[in-house]
Amino acid sequence: MQNVPADASLGVASTKRFPVGLQAKALPDFNTVMVVAQPAACINQCMSGVTRSTLVARLSERARLAPVADGLAIAAAVSLPWSVTAASVAIALWLVVVLPTLHWADLRRSFTIPAGALPVLLFLLAIAGATWSEAPPADQFGSLKIFARLVIIAVLFAQFQHSERGLWVVGGFLASCTVLLVVSWLFWLFPSLAWRGRHPGVPVRDYIVQSGEFLICVFATGHLALDTWRHGQRSYALALGLLALMFLASITYVASGRSTLVALVVLVLLFVFQRFRWRQALGVVTLTAAIAALTWMSSSYLRTRVLNVIQEVHDYRTTNAATSSGYRLEFWARSVVFVSQAPIIGHGTGSLRDQFGRAAVGSEGIPAVTDNPHNQTLFVAIQLGGLGTMLLFAMWFAHLLLFRGDGLVAWLGTALVVQNIVAGLFNASLVEFTYSWMYIFGVGILGGMMLRVSRSGFRGPAAGSGMRHPLAD
Repeated sequence: MQNVPADASLGVASTKRFPVGLQAKALPDFNTVMVVAQPAACINQCMSGVTRSTLVARLSERARLAPVADGLAIAAAVSLPWSVTAASVAIALWLVVVLPTLHWADLRRSFTIPAGALPVLLFLLAIAGATWSEAPPADQFGSLKIFARLVIIAVLFAQFQHSERGLWVVGGFLASCTVLLVVSWLFWLFPSLAWRGRHPGVPVRDYIVQSGEFLICVFATGHLALDTWRHGQRSYALALGLLALMFLASITYVASGRSTLVALVVLVLLFVFQRFRWRQALGVVTLTAAIAALTWMSSSYLRTRVLNVIQEVHDYRTTNAATSSGYRLEFWARSVVFVSQAPIIGHGTGSLRDQFGRAAVGSEGIPAVTDNPHNQTLFVAIQLGGLGTMLLFAMWFAHLLLFRGDGLVAWLGTALVVQNIVAGLFNASLVEFTYSWMYIFGVGILGGMMLRVSRSGFRGPAAGSGMRHPLAD
């Protein structure tokens, strides 16, 4: 060890000793002493300080942006029933804001579980399908956008594994649909108030979209009404029950898609299965059948919507009439031929319009050229063959498995998946803007809440609810 001379200019007598290997070097120009040491320890200390500062800054940014991202998700849910433009802007802003808030470990985990990975695989197959597609680039790009939306499900998983505002998004959508319900009834009861060129009971969008939104609201408010009734909150239960009936009456008396009516039957049976034991279920089903019979007799609109299917099919087969049901039969018949021509990998991404255009040349049937065969399975199978179809079915199944359990979140998530599958029999449910984003946001947000519950290890009557469940008392 060696002593370091005192610094006379500062009036400090240095008695410090330095380990062997350090070099002390006087700088006469400044009358001071500079110790020139090996740089490794200093660099490590500086780098660790920078790392800590960067980490603190990132955590602070996440904490600041996370509520904004949640708010934009709520804004997207609120605007979805009303406007494609407003919802698109809200979704785009949400995506920009949410990405910096995500933990990469959570994001990676969300993309590796089946419920998040299978939509990504379907999108990657669509990218690969562009290599053997003969469709114009514009058609390929349009189809790729539809498959790309599904990737966002995993992003929502990552966000709502941590966010406590998942039910706020669900509540925002329900509140927005309730306002739409009020406007719909006003326009139907007082047609003079309706906007020019609009169906009196459909203020915005179209009857298929509106009835699909109202159907999931019937399911949600039905569960809430039953919960509050069993919890002894009878006034809230009656209010929620009345709201559910108003949504249901809008479907059966005002405006409805026929695919919604089929989904309604399935979701009623699902509701009974989720909430009642076998003996109770039998009584509820009997009561429901009686109510359905009364509705059928009292609603001329419902009878017309259902019975017109028979007339439309008859006109299509006898006179080749261009009816709604006739178009669907034509689309499905031609689609089966297209799939049989390329059963494994399909005709390529964006090939729908090209295939229907070729089939329409010299055809004696309805001259229909479309990029939507009005069936979700056929939409995928024509483009990506059996491989894409298997991925679609596997995705639906993985999402159903994600919502195993009891509680409002699990029940509502299951209903969203079932509704999408049933609606996909008659429409390309993942193609239409509102239906697809209902599914993406619904499965992503509710699925994230389910993943948070599964990570916490809680199991019980309220599992998956994201809140204290009345049945847990």
